[in-house]
Amino acid sequence: MKEAISKHTKKVIIGIVGGFVALLGLVLVPYPGPGWLIVFAGLAILATEFVFAQKALDNLKHRYEKWQVWLKQQHVAIQISVLLLVGLLTVVTVYLVNGFGVLNAIFNLNLPWLISPLVG
Repeated sequence: MKEAISKHTKKVIIGIVGGFVALLGLVLVPYPGPGWLIVFAGLAILATEFVFAQKALDNLKHRYEKWQVWLKQQHVAIQISVLLLVGLLTVVTVYLVNGFGVLNAIFNLNLPWLISPLVG
C-alpha cells in the first residue's frame, strides 16, 4: 500500500515539475537563449513517467531539426529577418517588463520614455 502511494506521489511530482519546466521553456522559446533546451528538458522529465511525453519529445526534436535545416537553406535575407524579429521581440519584452525602466532608475537617467506603460 505504501509503495503504491509512493509511486503515485512520485508520478504527481514528476508531472508538476516536468510540466512547469516545459511551460517555462515554451514561454522562453521566442527569446534568445535556451528556450527550446528548457522545453526539451521538461519533456524529458515528464517522459520518465509518461509515454505521451516521450512521443511529444521525439516529435518536437524532429520538427526542431527540420526548422533548423529549413532556415539554413533560406536566403541570407530571410535568416537576417528571423534574427531581427527575435531581436525586436526581445527588446519589446524587456521594455514591457520594465527592464529599461530599472536601468533608467539605477543610472538616474531621468528618461521617462524608458519606463514601461505597464508599470503604474
